[in-house]
Amino acid sequence: MPFTILDPVVYEEDIKKSRFQAYVIPVETEEDVKMTLEEYQDHSTTHQCWAWKIGHNVRINDDGEPSGTAGRPILATIEGNELTNILVLVNRWYGGVKLGTGGLVRAYGGTAGKALLLAEKIALVEKIDVYFECNFSEWPILQYELLHQQIVFTQEYLISGVKISAKIQHHQQSELAQKIQDVTRGRERLKGVDHDR
Repeated sequence: MPFTILDPVVYEEDIKKSRFQAYVIPVETEEDVKMTLEEYQDHSTTHQCWAWKIGHNVRINDDGEPSGTAGRPILATIEGNELTNILVLVNRWYGGVKLGTGGLVRAYGGTAGKALLLAEKIALVEKIDVYFECNFSEWPILQYELLHQQIVFTQEYLISGVKISAKIQHHQQSELAQKIQDVTRGRERLKGVDHDR
């Protein structure tokens, strides 16, 4: 069973006069990664190296450090902890002492690993993409239901009403589908993006 983390974590340590700071952040999509990297951009750092994994997709970035000395060891700690849907960003402020390639691998991998030890691991619950439409008058009731079930959603206002896209867990499907049928008096139903175009 794959795991992710519950909340973001930060860890910091000094290694041979360089300061290393690791952020461990849960993410669900590549768009999440992009927005998070923009949010955490820090121009005071010498290097901002990172690795992320979402499902089977992985990316690494050495950000000017010698190839394979930063992003790869960070990714190795993610995979070694059997984690997914996670971004680990390690900032380095150079302190004047060169660490060498082995030292860099240990520093980046070690800082990432210590940050991951602080994170609370949780089982990753697979979510499915769904969508539905409703009238403007029905939307407040259905919006309340989505918020009540802590479902992540986006809404698009159309001339005819509101189109809602959401990510739900399997166990939420029947209750939400029933609510949509009840509120729209059977006119609308919950549709899965993957199989109900």
